[in-house]
Amino acid sequence: MNDETIGSWLDQLASSAPAPGGGAAAAMHAAIGAALVSMVANLTIGKSAYAAHEEHAVSVRDRAEALRHKAIRLAADDAAAFTALMATYRLPKETAEQKAERGAAIRSATEAAAGVPLEIAATAAEVIELAESLPGRSNPNVLSDVAVAASSAVAAVESAAVNVEINLGSLRDAAVKEPLATALAEHLRVADRARTLVAEVRREINQ
Repeated sequence: MNDETIGSWLDQLASSAPAPGGGAAAAMHAAIGAALVSMVANLTIGKSAYAAHEEHAVSVRDRAEALRHKAIRLAADDAAAFTALMATYRLPKETAEQKAERGAAIRSATEAAAGVPLEIAATAAEVIELAESLPGRSNPNVLSDVAVAASSAVAAVESAAVNVEINLGSLRDAAVKEPLATALAEHLRVADRARTLVAEVRREINQ
């Protein structure tokens, strides 16, 4: 995806092809949030007025960049996982052995298809945590961008959650489903904190 233009990727997203789809879109929301966190940090680093926060800003910037690149990889991974899942439904099922093999392949691919958006949600939750650390420790002239970063990451978490849940609905094994659902719930709680951050920033800029 790093070699594609935004326009060409959106053309693919808008096409009748089933992938990339919602999971990849969730990852791109996370990447946008991470990029905005990096921007705020970069507009803090090297400014004498914010020298006391230089070390923190550098640390935030470096982590945000890692998360941005990870999110882009996950967008591609999500499309690949969905394509692999769809392929399992086309496996032969004429004999009992084929049916058993097909069922096992579907279960494995479904777990993978749930795992990728869960990782997207985790990535977005970490973007939110970085955004939370910036107010009062970064350039206040771009405080609004901190809120936009958090808002983008919320969209990523919620979009990823939909894609996790649709796959969880196909899984029968509680031992597999429950840890995934528990982890997702934690990421959704972080998203709730991001809404609070956005509201606080909006209050501040509207004073």
